[in-house]
Amino acid sequence: SDTETSEKIQKSGVLQVFASLLTPQSSCTAKVANIIAEVARNEFMRNPCVDAALIPPLVQLLNCKDQEVLLQTGRALGNICYDSHEGRNAVDHAGGAHIVVDHIRSLCSKTDPASEKLLTVFCGMLMNYSNENDTLQSQLINMGVIPTLVKLLGIHCQNAALTEMCLVAFGNLAELESSKEQFAYTNIAEELVKLFKKQIEHDKKEMIFEVLAPLAENDVIKLQLVEAGLVECLLEIVQKTVDSDKEDDIAELKTASDLMVLLLLGDESMQKLFEGGKGSVFQRVLSWIPSNSHQLQLAGALAIANFARNDGNCIHMVDNGIVQKLMDLLDRHVEDGNVTVQHAALSALRNLAIPVVNKAKMLSAGVAEAVLKFLRSEMPPVQFKLLGTLRMLIDAQAEAAEQLGKNVKLVERLVEWCEAKDHAGVMGESNRLLSALIRHSKSKDVIRTIVQSGGIKHLATMATSEHVIMQNEALVALALIAALDLVTAEKDLENAQLVQILHRLLSDDRSAPEIKYNSMVLICALIGSEPLQKEVQSMAFLEVVSKLRSHENKTVAQQASLTEQRLAVES
Repeated sequence: SDTETSEKIQKSGVLQVFASLLTPQSSCTAKVANIIAEVARNEFMRNPCVDAALIPPLVQLLNCKDQEVLLQTGRALGNICYDSHEGRNAVDHAGGAHIVVDHIRSLCSKTDPASEKLLTVFCGMLMNYSNENDTLQSQLINMGVIPTLVKLLGIHCQNAALTEMCLVAFGNLAELESSKEQFAYTNIAEELVKLFKKQIEHDKKEMIFEVLAPLAENDVIKLQLVEAGLVECLLEIVQKTVDSDKEDDIAELKTASDLMVLLLLGDESMQKLFEGGKGSVFQRVLSWIPSNSHQLQLAGALAIANFARNDGNCIHMVDNGIVQKLMDLLDRHVEDGNVTVQHAALSALRNLAIPVVNKAKMLSAGVAEAVLKFLRSEMPPVQFKLLGTLRMLIDAQAEAAEQLGKNVKLVERLVEWCEAKDHAGVMGESNRLLSALIRHSKSKDVIRTIVQSGGIKHLATMATSEHVIMQNEALVALALIAALDLVTAEKDLENAQLVQILHRLLSDDRSAPEIKYNSMVLICALIGSEPLQKEVQSMAFLEVVSKLRSHENKTVAQQASLTEQRLAVES
């Protein structure tokens, strides 16, 4: 296998001679296959092996009964396939994978050393054949290789080399969506957890983790892993590694806690572990939040955000003091804090604020004030969650909306973020919060603060959003501005070309019924202003509105009649 020898073999033209020696009848077949396996360990020799037409006779040898020939042939094909597009194509073309899968199937239950050696080589060959190649991985999955390999893992779990080959093969295949459905019909979860419990070495655990992570993206497998006892293993790892500064332990802590969070993304697996808030797993995860490890703080906050995915869980957690724990965590990260921890804690608070009964409790606990400390943040993910949390908190909470809406620093920051064109999420959330402050407070003071900070133009632009919900929120907020304090906002509404925007919305057949309805309500309010009324008259609104009297939506049709009357009177 050394480079110099391989070069000499290539130059001598002996590879071309080998093709004729690879026959079941020849007494030196195993030796020839062995030589090919050795030279193919050198990358530069793989294509010459393909060019010398060695693949078809090697694949034919897979049909013979001689164990040594099978072993060396499997090695030769596996090495030629390693990182070689041409090698894989040639084996695929010759139908090699099918024969190897059949071999694995028939040898699967045999535990004698010779069979296990053959199985190891064949698994390795399939691994090299399909590595990072979606098409060939799909081909193996369609051949039904997954249930066979899972069965293999169960029977041969004492054989380290074979187990390792299985794990790498699983790692290759588990990335594909179609494989996860097949894995879900096997007892892979049980086998992997059983194997995991036996491991002491970091590298071996890491290998199993690499298979668990992609598999755990599937909700059915998440639940199977929880039922197989993976969570207990993960919690044990966290406990053992949390205070260690060894590199391997730090890596294990991260992988275990990340995987724990991933398991909580499934509705069923999450609810099973929540156990009505009494679950030992839930309690253990809570204890991560005050930890000194950033990784555990992060995983704890993300886990809470995942538990907070239905009203029942959210209400229970708020009633049991989780909000204070999250606020204490945020407090530790105000100055030069860890951005991922800030983001996770804000995500959890945002989710907890969704149920109506939690809003007032969280406001009186001081959540709004805790969140506002991050107004200085320059990190878009933190800005995005901060905005979402405040928006959830003030929903139908007039007093809180008024208090926040009069906060000049907040409103000025919102207006600034409304122009964050590089961050569509932050821009959208800023607009929505600006609108929410008006809609929920219905306060003149809030309107004045927003007008003085230059927020009107953003609400007018928001009315043209591609999202109906955002258009609607903008139109309702603008209608409240026009109804409550038209005089203050008049100039800004004019500069924002709101009348032209409304004309476009009403003329566009694609506008949703509620958009047409709210646009007409707004027009009726705007004609209370002389300059805006002149604009309305100059744009032939009567014509557009009269057409809407026959709109299929009754509410739109009724509003069109009322609007037409108002416009006729004013003109």
